[in-house]
Amino acid sequence: MVYVINDMPAPVSPALVDKCTTVETATIGHIRHMGFVDKAIQNVLSEPMTVAGTAVTLAIPGQDSTLLHHVIQFLRPSDMLCIDRLGDDKHACLGGGVAAAIVATGCRAVIIDGPCTDLPEIKQYGLPVWSRGLAPVTTRIYDIGGSFNVPVSIGGSVVNPGDLVIADFSGVLVMPADDAEAHVDWALAKREGEPGIHKRLLDGERLGDISGASAKVTTRLNADR
Repeated sequence: MVYVINDMPAPVSPALVDKCTTVETATIGHIRHMGFVDKAIQNVLSEPMTVAGTAVTLAIPGQDSTLLHHVIQFLRPSDMLCIDRLGDDKHACLGGGVAAAIVATGCRAVIIDGPCTDLPEIKQYGLPVWSRGLAPVTTRIYDIGGSFNVPVSIGGSVVNPGDLVIADFSGVLVMPADDAEAHVDWALAKREGEPGIHKRLLDGERLGDISGASAKVTTRLNADR
């Protein structure tokens, strides 16, 4: 491999990012199916939180984290570092030292399609990390190569530099920034209406009547007679 290092993407609008920190990925999942990464990639801190920001992408192979160490210097407070491990699920590329270096940049979070390690230090530094769990075997400085700010695959979803990333207790969602706001606004409006619906359910109304499901089933049954 060789090294590919591209320019940093333009940050996603701060107003949109702020809006995203109040929405749930699962609510957007009611109207959008693309962009959700594999559900096995979860928050290792196991704390309820929502983090959003601009995708900065990195692809590094197997045992090597040379390029990761180099590009940390470019990270900004607006960024979400998304690391494609190119199919490797054995080697942890992020541990205590890497976490400390990333925290110093102000980077919002790290999404890894692979494991991390040194969970006590990650918790100590308060770095939000979504990964495929933990691993005891770590990467080394082998100078194999890698790519920075190129399209990558995270949990089966394409992530482009500059995409909007939302990560919470349900998982991780990636959307093109110019396609995201309508979905976020819809989810926020839905959330505002949910307490009223929940109260109606707790008061005894039937879910099928509220959602319209029962009317559909009844219509179909009557038509089949």
